[in-house]
Amino acid sequence: MTHYAGLDVSLEETAICVIDGSGRVVKEMRAASEPEALVATLREIDLSLERIGLEACSLTAWLHDELRSAGLPAICIETRQANAAMKTMPNKTDRNDARALAQIMRTGW
Repeated sequence: MTHYAGLDVSLEETAICVIDGSGRVVKEMRAASEPEALVATLREIDLSLERIGLEACSLTAWLHDELRSAGLPAICIETRQANAAMKTMPNKTDRNDARALAQIMRTGW
């Protein structure tokens, strides 16, 4: 089965949500907002990730490039597009933002 991940990046910590092809949350966790920590955490999941979405922010270019160079399918999402999708979420939290980003990756929106 195919899986998708959403990463809500902040300066110190990143919220991670992994969902399956039907949109069911498979795993939620946190990792330091550093490439090595994110790569290690995503590999520990031991699932085939089709896409990993990150919303554009000050750290995104660095993290995106490092995730891609580690062989992970990272995609950077423009902030306004991600924000438009996240408006439907009832509570604005890092966890919910990571869930919304994972859903965006699943639907290809």
